[in-house]
Amino acid sequence: MVTIFVRHSAGCNYAGDEFEKRCRCRKHFRWTQDGKQVRRKSGTRSWGEAEGLKRELEDQLAGRMPVPPKDDARTLADALDVFNADKKNQGITEDGLSKYARELDRLKTYAEGRGMFTVAGLSRELLIDYQAEWEAMYPSSNTRQMVQARLKNFLRFCYDSNWLARVPGLSSIKTDEAPTLPLTPKEYAKLLKTVPNSVPDSKKTARVRALIQLMRHSGLAIRDAVTLRGDELIHDVGKKLFRAVTARQKTGTHVSVPIPRDVAQELLFVLNGNPVYVFWTGNGEERTAVSHWQADFRKLFKDASITSEDNMVSHRLRDTFAVDLLEKGVPLEEVSKLLGHESIKTTEAQYAKWVKGRQDRLDSLVMGTWSQT
Repeated sequence: MVTIFVRHSAGCNYAGDEFEKRCRCRKHFRWTQDGKQVRRKSGTRSWGEAEGLKRELEDQLAGRMPVPPKDDARTLADALDVFNADKKNQGITEDGLSKYARELDRLKTYAEGRGMFTVAGLSRELLIDYQAEWEAMYPSSNTRQMVQARLKNFLRFCYDSNWLARVPGLSSIKTDEAPTLPLTPKEYAKLLKTVPNSVPDSKKTARVRALIQLMRHSGLAIRDAVTLRGDELIHDVGKKLFRAVTARQKTGTHVSVPIPRDVAQELLFVLNGNPVYVFWTGNGEERTAVSHWQADFRKLFKDASITSEDNMVSHRLRDTFAVDLLEKGVPLEEVSKLLGHESIKTTEAQYAKWVKGRQDRLDSLVMGTWSQT
């Protein structure tokens, strides 16, 4: 049984009577499910419209919608609670969890505003209409692509939980940003040579140089590199090497990357005096510290006369790491693991051009053996 009630606006003449049908204040629903009272917006100010939405909601909750009944009466609110708990159990970072929560809460608000309160109501038509609002909400096509990936993750979770009869198909989102590019050996050498002139302070010079070296030789994104803890710089005595061992801030994916000894020595040098982090003081917010480093990098690239069009300059170091491995024959799936990508498809999308170049190199090597046969 779903009950309609009114939450009166300030100054409403009918304030005090939550069942008054004549006012134009917002109408809400409440019902009891699994011993708990649930409250939801109806998305209308009309009592008559709310009555119709109430009947639809009761049909949904009773499994009388034209979809397989099973467990499809699961409300969106309940499904999101279970999904978020599952993501937390997977060890996703707080930043990643907040993105899932924020974006899926927007989906819930949109669906409920159209009288759809259960997972079974997430039709392809509703999702297409919902995505039509994304361009204004997320100006970057890259961002829209990532939001869609999170939405698909949630829909797949609902399908695996038998709350959806099938996963609605969504149109692919084409990114229009210019792809980031690796630095050439000449550009990288010039970048390091420019550091002392771009950053005159000797102490900071060492820190900037060490951060550049870390990102180039580990493939860590700038946020992961800036927030690297001292205890995540591991000396693997058995293999006689150093490695950076951390979890990506963006995805929570575990990463373990060997780094050259000379790079490790630079990191150990700047670590001296900081008991926790290599590059961050630990004061203030992470994003603020990362923004400051990004500004330093933009200035450094400009001083070195290395243009990057609209690309994020710090990401070119990550690209340099990935492309160098691909060109030297490291399998794509292994590069994907080192980069901390959740899916190899992400790696393919970003480095397809370089994978082809690697294949051309392999073809040449194979053809070179023919004359020896």
